[in-house]
Amino acid sequence: AFWIKQRLSLNRVGHGGTLDPKVTGVLPVGLDNATKIMHYVSRSTKEYVCVMQVHSDFEKESLKSWIMKFKGKIYQRPPVRSSVSRKLRTRKIYDIEVTEIEDRLVLMKVISEHGTYMRKLCHDIGILSGYGAHMRELRRTRTGIFDERNLVTMHEFSEAVYMWKNCKDESFIRKIIMPMEIATCGIPKIMVDNNAVSAIAYGAKLTAPGVVGFQQFKKDDVVCVITTKGELVSVGKALMDYRRLAKVDKGEVASTDRVFIDRDVYPKHWGDKDGGSS
Repeated sequence: AFWIKQRLSLNRVGHGGTLDPKVTGVLPVGLDNATKIMHYVSRSTKEYVCVMQVHSDFEKESLKSWIMKFKGKIYQRPPVRSSVSRKLRTRKIYDIEVTEIEDRLVLMKVISEHGTYMRKLCHDIGILSGYGAHMRELRRTRTGIFDERNLVTMHEFSEAVYMWKNCKDESFIRKIIMPMEIATCGIPKIMVDNNAVSAIAYGAKLTAPGVVGFQQFKKDDVVCVITTKGELVSVGKALMDYRRLAKVDKGEVASTDRVFIDRDVYPKHWGDKDGGSS
C-alpha cells in the first residue's frame, strides 16, 4: 500500500487484509476516501489455495477425513508471529476441499471467515491427525467480491502510472482503479433522496422520510446509504429491519458511522419536513 501511495502521491492508501511474507494473491487497496471502505472489505469472506506439507506417510482417505473435521466452527490461537493478541478465538471454515495429493504434499481450497490463519490450520490438522503438518505455500484467491480476475501486478500498475504521468494517457490507470461503490457489493443498500444527503454528510443519522428504496436487511446489519445515482453516501448500522421500515414514515433507520460523500455535493435541506435527517 505504501508503494502505491508513493507512486500516486496520495495522502491515504489502505488495504483490505494483510498478506504475510511469501503469500501471494488478492489484496484490495483503497485510495484516499476509499480507505474507509477497507474496514468492511477486510472483514469479508476469504478464499485460499494452500499447499500443506505432511510430515509422515499417511492414508489418503484417513487424512481427508481428518481435514473435513475442520469444516465449520473452529478454535484458533494466532501464531507467535502475528500482529494481534494471542487469545483463543473462534473462526468459521465455510468450506475446505482437498483438490490434489502428491507424495506428502496436499493441495487444499479453503473458504473461511476473516482472521483465519491458514498456517495455524495446517499445523492443527497435523496435530489432530497425528501425521504432523505445516503450510508450505499459500495464495489468497478471493477477498469478498474481489478475486483473481481483478488482479493487477505491480509491474502492470507501474506501467499504467507511467503512461498517465508521462504520456497523458489515462486509459490504463482507469482500467485498474475502480469506483469505491464496487467494494460495497454484498452489503444491503438504502437509497435516499437528494434532500437527505447533505445532513448525512455532516454526520446525521438517516431517518425514514429520506428513504426512497431499500434492500432486505436485519436490525444491526451493516448497511450502505446511496443516492438515487448510486453514489455511496455513508455506511452504518441498521437501527430497524427492512420490514419495519416498510411500515413507518418516521424514526431513525441507520447510524452514520463512516461518510464518503463530500459535504457540499448536494444542497442543504436541514429542517425540511422530508429532509431525512435527525
